[in-house]
Amino acid sequence: MSKQEWAKGLEIQGIEPPLSLQDFKLIAFDMDSTLVTTECIDEIADVVGKKAEVAAITEAAMQGIITDFKESLRQRVALLKGVTTAQLEQVYNERVQLSPGAQTLIQACQQAGLKTLLVSGGFTFFADRIKAKLGLDFARSNLLEVKDGILTGRVTDQSWGDICDGEEKRRTVLDLASLMGIEPAQVIAVGDGSNDIAMMQAVGVSVAYHAKPRVRAVAKVSINEGGLDRLLEVLKP
Repeated sequence: MSKQEWAKGLEIQGIEPPLSLQDFKLIAFDMDSTLVTTECIDEIADVVGKKAEVAAITEAAMQGIITDFKESLRQRVALLKGVTTAQLEQVYNERVQLSPGAQTLIQACQQAGLKTLLVSGGFTFFADRIKAKLGLDFARSNLLEVKDGILTGRVTDQSWGDICDGEEKRRTVLDLASLMGIEPAQVIAVGDGSNDIAMMQAVGVSVAYHAKPRVRAVAKVSINEGGLDRLLEVLKP
């Protein structure tokens, strides 16, 4: 498939826009650098003076240079040992902002009848707050182990598994579609990093948002300029 610039800052491949948003039933979003402007784990690390160390691992994982996301996450979380929940709260309040157009896009999707899912390799501490803020239907992310208000440097297993990596994102999206009684073709997935590729390739419309080159290469829609709401130029409400 060859990419073409459909409008300034918007690239399209494998679809003939405009499409109708109402033809879809579920939209899945990555969180870090997609629904929000930051990489939350890097900002937590900054609080304890380890941002450069953690950000280097994050970037390598998102670029696909480190292919084992689970191991890369464990390495990064280990560096967060000793961070307090009060510091996490500070990071959320002072550093985590919604991406431009996020609210507009989600409201349009909700009005068109789509269910909304946040599926993240980040953490429930942030994902659950973003879910509540945006009124999303579902969220799945990783759970930081906390003892006496302090991070232990480990991730806690949850009922569905240990770490939400690229394969878990894909499985979550497909399982939810199955439970909803819809086809994968009726799903939209939005992300920016290598661990989003598996879910993006499993659905009807994949969207790369200010994404890494590997992600743009596989996405049917690449938003390279402007906010998330630019998707509404391709998928008309």
